Amino acid sequence: MEGISKEEVYGWLSTVTDPEVPVLTILDLGIVRDVEISGDSVKILITPTYSGCPAMDVISIGIRMALMSRGIGKVDIELKLSPAWTTDWMTEEGKQKLKAYGIAPPNRKAFQPLGLFEEDKVSCPRCGSEETEMVSQFGPTSCKALFKCLSCKEPFEHFKCH
Repeated sequence: MEGISKEEVYGWLSTVTDPEVPVLTILDLGIVRDVEISGDSVKILITPTYSGCPAMDVISIGIRMALMSRGIGKVDIELKLSPAWTTDWMTEEGKQKLKAYGIAPPNRKAFQPLGLFEEDKVSCPRCGSEETEMVSQFGPTSCKALFKCLSCKEPFEHFKCH
């Protein structure tokens, strides 16, 4: 297929969602690092949110399907592990989608020595209260923790900052 642009490919990629958080696209997550077009082939460079993330296989299939359904015959997907993905790469729109879905978005406070950081208080995505507490650092997926709101008493997930 000749004459396709990066913008077109990015448009097609905007339809590929994260299987673990289906309200987010791979562009919302910021895992698409680059698109390279050469003749009839397209190469997509992606960085997983975590090395070994089990969703990457499903995401790769979604990318292939999105491009092949538009006539791209050769799709190459390359995982790029360095630099490591960070929640800083998420779009603001993606963070708002998380909140509307009931998951508290990541909120980085400040860098500390050795690359460590703190997070601001985690607000309840339902009522907005900052009176929350962590129930478990480990949620249903590696990227989320479990919290509860002390105001509305609702449990919720928080997309961990990293």
